[in-house]
Amino acid sequence: MSMFAKIAFYPTVGYTLFMAQVSSRKYYNRINDTVVLGALPIKWILKELTAKESVTALVSVNENFELESLVPSKEDLRQRGIDQLQLPTVDYVGTPSQDNIRRAVDFITKYREKKETVYVHCKAGRTRSSTVVACYLMETYNYTPEQAVDFIKARRPHVWIREKQWNSIRTFYREIHKDPVSG
Repeated sequence: MSMFAKIAFYPTVGYTLFMAQVSSRKYYNRINDTVVLGALPIKWILKELTAKESVTALVSVNENFELESLVPSKEDLRQRGIDQLQLPTVDYVGTPSQDNIRRAVDFITKYREKKETVYVHCKAGRTRSSTVVACYLMETYNYTPEQAVDFIKARRPHVWIREKQWNSIRTFYREIHKDPVSG
């Protein structure tokens, strides 16, 4: 865990909530029939997500400390009928591993097949979670990395994909388009 990420956590959560109130930024945005992308599902937001967006599962691209005080526990989520996949990923400088991206894409696909909604989030819903969603879109719709990110940005304009996340997205793209015969 980055010490900076831990120190900056609460002020940046506050900033995200503030911006959702005073600007055109939304706390979360529906990306397609299956995916809603956004910030931490703090307790009152989670209630709204289940009521308005019919969310039945979460992909949390957060470190443990980011979830501990603001997000209901995994047991509490289960009692509410919500499944959670957590992929611990450092904020600011981190990107999910390729194995974790694969786990997330498979998890989201399972819910798509059941015609249910998955909320994919990190702290602000701009970088780590957007990386996962871009990979899901590439596999689902055969998008290029650029098409996937553009599709997300058309629905959530403040997404911020940095070089490290672009590298992860492009690596995943190459992996799903690898010719199994030639390797």
